[in-house]
Amino acid sequence: MSKLNKQHHYHLIGIGGIGMGAIASLLLAKGYKVTGSDAKENDMVKNLIEQGAQISIGHDSSLIAGADGVVYSSAIKFDNQEIIYAKNKEIPLYQRADILAELMSEHIGITVAGAHGKTTTSSMTCQLLMKAGLQPTVAIGGIVRGLSANAKLGQGKYFVSEVDESDGSFLKFYPHYSLITNIDYEHLDYYKSWDNIIKAYKQFVANTHPDGIIIGCGEDENVMSLLKSSNRKFVTYGFSSDFDVSAQQLTQTDFSSSFHCFAFGKSLGLFELSLPGKHNIFNAMAVISLGLKMGVDLNIIKEGMKKFEGVQRRFQLIDNINNIKVIDDYAHHPTEIKMTLQAAERFKKERLIAVFQPHRYSRFNSLFDEFAEALKNCDYLIITDIYTAGESPIAGVTIERFEKLMREKTIKPVKYVEKEKLVQFISAEAKEGDMVLMLGAGDITKIAYLLAEELNCSRQKQTERV
Repeated sequence: MSKLNKQHHYHLIGIGGIGMGAIASLLLAKGYKVTGSDAKENDMVKNLIEQGAQISIGHDSSLIAGADGVVYSSAIKFDNQEIIYAKNKEIPLYQRADILAELMSEHIGITVAGAHGKTTTSSMTCQLLMKAGLQPTVAIGGIVRGLSANAKLGQGKYFVSEVDESDGSFLKFYPHYSLITNIDYEHLDYYKSWDNIIKAYKQFVANTHPDGIIIGCGEDENVMSLLKSSNRKFVTYGFSSDFDVSAQQLTQTDFSSSFHCFAFGKSLGLFELSLPGKHNIFNAMAVISLGLKMGVDLNIIKEGMKKFEGVQRRFQLIDNINNIKVIDDYAHHPTEIKMTLQAAERFKKERLIAVFQPHRYSRFNSLFDEFAEALKNCDYLIITDIYTAGESPIAGVTIERFEKLMREKTIKPVKYVEKEKLVQFISAEAKEGDMVLMLGAGDITKIAYLLAEELNCSRQKQTERV
């Protein structure tokens, strides 16, 4: 695509999405005219309107008039009326990644790829570079608590972004630093085969600047194989001393972790994280490795890790009411769910109640047995309706079938509850000491807040009776 011009007007379809919203925010901050549309108003839409965007709720082709480009994500179908209007008027169409890659091309790019952990790792990277005074530009797929935003236009030379492997669009980027958290059996609706997934990651590595560095998780065999077969410089991290950067002597408490870090044969001392779980230590190790290769002062790296506040919907404590903890987590793949449950299991007081909302028929279908295996160890599993994300049903992919499979996997309670009845059911079921963990990438997050509200109301009524 042609270089972005500040006189240009870009129209974003689905502007309220987390990725599209980040691009809109950066374009607005750089002085472009931004219009957009979305099916419904949300916090992102409200925020962008405050920043100066013109946004229609529902599709409105009139806003596209005079636009120099129309931007869409992979969630937008080509029979969308605004897409059709743009084609008829010969207005250029761009994927979300086209614009993001063009914005990054003006900077030294730092990209985070992988099946899991991208948002937390890129958020940690953002806050570390900010703490180091490097003033990065950032575009992230989650709300960073320390920013209260997922995008920021910085004055420095670095651009940090997580990149999306789900539709192959991460191959549009040519970064100087590439972080790969892991590679998993995912997005087969796009890739069709495991071989195609590996080919895509090989190309992603090849797209890294010849003088750049790949930072990869050594504990992941697929990542290690990828790094060893590349002709780029690379750094490995993990729990073994065989890797360039390693975490050892791990300690974990309710909502924190600590470990001793060793890098390139030297001890770097104790590191502390305000996040639980081994998966978050992996995320931190990636960022520590990056910081070391970029020459960031060791004390700043330690402080950055300790003060990192996390990302919304990543093991986020919504409330603790009468010693009932309500946790919201974005985990929507079996690997993520397994790691999240392991982290939760370490500090539950009584029961771990997992509330699972499957995300997309295609994902649920391709990983049906893996989801069952990942969820079998919670004390009480509640399954609710599939969040379709616009997909059509697939024959045989049903909650009833999954519930039956779960009953074969575990002797612990398993129950299907309609989404509309979840708050009422859980508030009656949860007891003091229980942890209620919401799992899914859909709108299950709304239930977490409604449940906390209901539990608080119940507590207030009990207090008034006393």
